Amino acid sequence: MKIWKCEVCGYLHDGEEAPEKCPKCGAPRDKFSQLSSEATELVAKSRRTNDIHMEIAALLGRVLALSEEGSSINLDPGCKAIFEKSKAAAASLQQQIKAELAAHMNKGKWG
Repeated sequence: MKIWKCEVCGYLHDGEEAPEKCPKCGAPRDKFSQLSSEATELVAKSRRTNDIHMEIAALLGRVLALSEEGSSINLDPGCKAIFEKSKAAAASLQQQIKAELAAHMNKGKWG
């Protein structure tokens, strides 16, 4: 896999060659540089990690919905307590994931 970076805006392009022009900023092909194999590997790892974060965040959304439903049934205090703890933990983890993804974007690790 080859990855090309637009030196004007930072756009990353996967392919054998750089694009004719940058899809984001319109810079010509000569403004692209090929990433090193080490940088390409880091981009691949970042992409996978970000995908995992997003998948976990989606699953946590399901946990929140189920916990809300279970809490509303209010069968007994023990069940309700577990559902409330589940809601709080899922919401906290979702916020942590959002913060981590924002940090990745700020560091250019979104790729």
